[in-house]
Amino acid sequence: MHIDIELTDADLRQSLRADARAGLTAPAKWLPPKWFYDKYGSELFERITELPEYYPTRAERAALTAHASDIAGITGARTLIELGSGSSEKTRLLLDALRRHGSLDRFVPLDVAEAALRDAAAAIERDYPGLPVHAIVGDFTRHLDRIPAGPDRLVAFLGGTIGNLVPSERAVFLATLRRVLGPGNWLLLGTDLVKDRGTLVAAYDDSQGVTAEFNRNVLHVLNRQLGADFDPAAFDHVAHWDTDQEWIEMRLRARHDMRVQVADLDLTVPFTAGEELRTEVSAKFHRSGVAAELAAAGFELAHWWTDPADRFAVSLSRSR
Repeated sequence: MHIDIELTDADLRQSLRADARAGLTAPAKWLPPKWFYDKYGSELFERITELPEYYPTRAERAALTAHASDIAGITGARTLIELGSGSSEKTRLLLDALRRHGSLDRFVPLDVAEAALRDAAAAIERDYPGLPVHAIVGDFTRHLDRIPAGPDRLVAFLGGTIGNLVPSERAVFLATLRRVLGPGNWLLLGTDLVKDRGTLVAAYDDSQGVTAEFNRNVLHVLNRQLGADFDPAAFDHVAHWDTDQEWIEMRLRARHDMRVQVADLDLTVPFTAGEELRTEVSAKFHRSGVAAELAAAGFELAHWWTDPADRFAVSLSRSR
């Protein structure tokens, strides 16, 4: 196993400081969703994926289970690259299929969390003897150029994570990925699909309150990492479906007027009662929109698969 460290703890701290200052001083306050995922936040998200209301993980797994062999046969990928790999659980379906196909030479997981990445990479190395694992500690919005070169590469970007990027960010990400891959390589993309508001909101506001705890956890991260004094209990969890943008917004709504100190930034952040802090955008898609965004970046949509209920899509595209 080989690990490239492109993102250190110091880099992450600097990035958090910059995001917190920019987001907490904006007229409409915001924070990027990547700061949910400290150790506890990652554990909470794993619990979320098992909730009855949270369909995306099960739906994507169903699509991958049904079509992993097709993906292996079509791509003949020698290198499988996973962006935002996390535990790499769903990717095992692809690893198994590519090994059965006989083409796989290397697995390249990329993730910002070094400890989790090391654990996942070690598990893959243990369970797939003889498969070289080249892990990269990095941010998929900054370090795509660190992806190793080689023929017949398949990039897997699953979990609907691309929906956390707004359209301009998606355009930059896809264009950068196309430039890094060059022509003739493959992108496997997981996208959650537009559906009725009730199903969508329930997926982000579960009856057990796990998603609410996950949302508030970002305030604990700021308290611990930046010396802030947020009272997470003073914020209500909100999941809002924006019909015009076709995305879910997760927000934290202040229950009363307050002033929060962020010691490491020498910053005082005022909140009025009812004021909201946006913590995540999760865009939902139509096939036509996905195809158009891929085409604009230089990818051609070749295959489109969904789970049996048409809730979630896994698309396979080739770089032109």
